[in-house]
Amino acid sequence: MTPKLFSELGLSPEILKGIDKLGFEQAAPIQAAAIPVLMSGKDVVGQSQTGSGKTAAFALPILQRLIPGVRGKLRALVVAPTRELAEQIHEAFRGLGAHTGLRSMTIYGGVGVGAQLAGLRSGVEIVVACPGRLLDHMGQGAVNLSAVEVLVLDEADRMFDMGFLPDIRKIVKRLPAQRQNLLFSA
Repeated sequence: MTPKLFSELGLSPEILKGIDKLGFEQAAPIQAAAIPVLMSGKDVVGQSQTGSGKTAAFALPILQRLIPGVRGKLRALVVAPTRELAEQIHEAFRGLGAHTGLRSMTIYGGVGVGAQLAGLRSGVEIVVACPGRLLDHMGQGAVNLSAVEVLVLDEADRMFDMGFLPDIRKIVKRLPAQRQNLLFSA
């Protein structure tokens, strides 16, 4: 496959500004392969080595999809097995989407819930969450998943190995039937 420049992938000028600010020009193989398919709205299962650019491969099409829509509603949900990974994904969304006006936040255990509840009340478009704390917020009615358009299970194989499959099933049951589904793993 011929390397592609990000400017050749049909991304908005706002997203290209974020990419440029981070110093990227050329898409990694996983990005060049996944981005056009994801932007067409298809479900995707992606596998690539750690550090190969998987996060941007799903984050960029999600940002592109969310730019023209309603703000202040949770429209993209990324589920990750650890809070460290959740923070890395969130930082990627913040950097890549810096000029889009889209907002993201993390939800995970081991920290107080106050800031998470405040973030949810303020209205964000993207949530990156670990399953346990997300289920806690769902049980308390603090998270509304009715407008989710895209679900990402990142490190899906690892989540299943860690025993999160029952939690994932509970989360998926609360999502709209019409959505784009993305599974990524190393």
